[in-house]
Amino acid sequence: MSEMTSRERILAALNHKEPDRIPFDMGSTQVTGISVIAYKNLRDYLGLPAVETEITDVIQQIAQPDEDIVEKLGIDVLGLFPLTSANWDPKESSLGPFRHRDEGNYWSYTDEWGVTFRMPKEDGLYYYLDKPAIDSFDVTVEQIKSHPWPDSGDPIRIKGLREIGQKYRSEGKAVMIKGLLAGIFEVSQRIRGMENCLVDLLSNETATAALFDKLLEAKLEFWEMALSELGDVVDVVSEADDYGTQTSQLMSPELFRKLMKPRLNILFTRIKKLAPNAYLFFHTCGSVREIIPDLIQLGVDILNPVHVTAEGMEPNALKRDFGDDLVFWGGGVETQNVLPNGTPDEVRDNVRRNVEALAPGGGFVFNTIHNIQADVPPENIMAMWKTMREY
Repeated sequence: MSEMTSRERILAALNHKEPDRIPFDMGSTQVTGISVIAYKNLRDYLGLPAVETEITDVIQQIAQPDEDIVEKLGIDVLGLFPLTSANWDPKESSLGPFRHRDEGNYWSYTDEWGVTFRMPKEDGLYYYLDKPAIDSFDVTVEQIKSHPWPDSGDPIRIKGLREIGQKYRSEGKAVMIKGLLAGIFEVSQRIRGMENCLVDLLSNETATAALFDKLLEAKLEFWEMALSELGDVVDVVSEADDYGTQTSQLMSPELFRKLMKPRLNILFTRIKKLAPNAYLFFHTCGSVREIIPDLIQLGVDILNPVHVTAEGMEPNALKRDFGDDLVFWGGGVETQNVLPNGTPDEVRDNVRRNVEALAPGGGFVFNTIHNIQADVPPENIMAMWKTMREY
């Protein structure tokens, strides 16, 4: 087989065909990336010059790979990153930049949804949620409606992205675009606080529905604006939510089907109408096997991060049961224990097992199970990469 371009390689995999080699992603989204600390260590290990790293997600401290890393590692897909709460502070100026508040031993930041995050100055790895936006126990629909919601459809959010997407296309790369905000359920937890949000699901369905509808509205406003301008230069549209834990779901399948599925249907139908030639990527962590048929029914083309160590997510069984309908984007190596703490040989063995399960017949893009964290040694990253390239 002759060598494909990166875009051809990705599109072959997305069409369930085996490309010339396994496509590789590192950094096309805020959930398939690498910590800025791990990134700098990797550059040092590879003998690449020090650079001022661009951060695509300040909350998670995720690095955008530079051109020399993209070339050296053969990264096949590059991301477009709109201005969002993860990389932009609209209160400072019309173009950002992201501003930290100095609070002594901490940096602090309140995002455009009203959620406050903090990060320790000393040895801080990323921001953590410090204060929800609507923290009262008995929230009302009126409180939700009167909350100061941001302008999701402001075209300044995508300024310059069309030119960047066209550049990536001209270089033979596949192009991914991320959304405005994390999932409806996930952002609801940030706005309400996780405990309040989970209680609301069972005891205050009216307010829960109002909050979900407001976030759905925000997503629709963003995608109407963004994909009207960018739909023809992107290959993959990224959406997300987090429903799973290591052993089960945060929201039961029954509640998912009652409260989330109808809203996702509205969202995904609109995305596909706006970008009919793009593939729909959906990120949800953890044990979500029970709702995978629902996701397929909703039109999801790609599942990420393929949390193969969670309950019910064994890779051979996923490929057997869902491989004809879903592309698995991730699942290449276990990132909670093996990648940060294992030996290079243990990393290689883990990669081999996962690739042998998920890659045959196409429908697989290699990525770690979520982002590469700060404590991952560069030796292990390269052991992962070299083993993946052997296949």
